[in-house]
Amino acid sequence: MKTRGWFSRVMLWLGLAFLYLPIVLLVVFSFNASRLVTVWDADDSPTLRWYRALLTDHAVLDAAWLSIRVAAMTATGAAILGTLTGLALVRFGPFRGRAFLRGLSTAPLVMPEVITGLSMLLLFVSVEQVCRAAFGWQFDRGIVTITLAHITFTMTYVAVVVQSRLASCDDSLEEAALDLGARPAKVFFRITVPMIAPAILSGWLLAFTLSWDDVVVSQFVSGPGANTLPMVIFSKVRLGVNPSVNAFATLMVLIVGTGVLVAAWWLKRVEKRREREMRMAEAGQ
Repeated sequence: MKTRGWFSRVMLWLGLAFLYLPIVLLVVFSFNASRLVTVWDADDSPTLRWYRALLTDHAVLDAAWLSIRVAAMTATGAAILGTLTGLALVRFGPFRGRAFLRGLSTAPLVMPEVITGLSMLLLFVSVEQVCRAAFGWQFDRGIVTITLAHITFTMTYVAVVVQSRLASCDDSLEEAALDLGARPAKVFFRITVPMIAPAILSGWLLAFTLSWDDVVVSQFVSGPGANTLPMVIFSKVRLGVNPSVNAFATLMVLIVGTGVLVAAWWLKRVEKRREREMRMAEAGQ
């Protein structure tokens, strides 16, 4: 038993080191005075030089702002469509086309990103040709096409998370509200949404992260002047990247870590409030 406990602890620490040691090294090298990303300049002390250089790198800053807008719109659209999809698959029971909808909602999980990106590119090219021929509209690829493409594959993850949450929720409260005369829309917004709010938030954060991190699909559906941050960094790596990218990544780690902590605190608070309300309801019976 002692050997098993010792082995488990060692494996745990090795796993944590494998996951987080590269992030720690990235943060450390963001204060490096050398122009080389992976070589520490032992002659100079730590510096904020690359953080100051980041403020003048308009290509990275513009791409970061574009990625934030795309990720926010993608996460919001994916949260709405994924929630409705999960609700239809769990609460509506058997209906015609249910198996087809389930297949469509899970296909992007196993579809290679190259296939997804190529298919979306062909779709947007066809739409562009139709709009130009039929209406004389100029439909250029850019932030809109990137957002639509990202919603296509991120809503699947939201649907899976929401389905899992709905499957574990008791629907007796919804049925009781319907029996008391509440309209389905009011039941959805007043009872169902609060119950699955942690899942919706988790799906939103997951969709935001996937959209922010995507390179392959964005490469296919982007147009001139619409370069996301991963695309810019990927192009810089080919030509040699300076430590300002480490500085930017450090800021992103700080922001994401803060967001995760705030989200975890909020979800825990919501769960405690829900448990308290359930105990009060059981005591009232």
